[in-house]
Amino acid sequence: MLLPSELMTLARYMAGEFDNQTQAIADPVWFVHLRLWLRPTPLFAEDSITLFAEQASITNLDQPYRPRLLRLQVDPLESNALQVQFYQFKDLGAVQGAGRDPARLAALKPDNVKFLPGCLLKVVYNLQGADLYHFQTQPIFDRPCCFTYRGETYQVSLGFAASADEFLSYDKGINPQTGEAIWGALMGPYQFRKRQDFGEELGRDRVSSIA
Repeated sequence: MLLPSELMTLARYMAGEFDNQTQAIADPVWFVHLRLWLRPTPLFAEDSITLFAEQASITNLDQPYRPRLLRLQVDPLESNALQVQFYQFKDLGAVQGAGRDPARLAALKPDNVKFLPGCLLKVVYNLQGADLYHFQTQPIFDRPCCFTYRGETYQVSLGFAASADEFLSYDKGINPQTGEAIWGALMGPYQFRKRQDFGEELGRDRVSSIA
């Protein structure tokens, strides 16, 4: 299936290895120095692009955490709109570290992930110059994304913005009892810069103009 050029542009902006070194040096109290990987996968290629995401502290790169799957696709109810659906991996250990080892993603199957019905974002975008876009997510639901792991329920407020030279993460962990943010972008977004581009891992022949 040919995908809208705007969707492919969003995927190209996001596909890569990032860090927030400048921000972490300037404000180490609130922002941990992180490495973030957003790596293309073969899942759901019939109508979307999926990115494997995980991150790690710069001091513990061999211990990445928060593995998750982001499915970028056209909104099925609105053909000129985009959305991002999040999925949870059923076996986190099987994919941990795959950001630096993409060969492990080649064999992923749909039954390796769990659909998270409340973890969906709308993507709005605007053209800022010749072929330069700014993408920003908006929540669709008025509640955090919820998932379970080892019998415990976790809540995350999700959000990001992407442009050609920057990726901003607004993700925050939420205390289910109090509704308060307890980790993540507590004092504003994490400001990531791309250090390595993974755009070549995206299909080059799937682009059409958006309807």
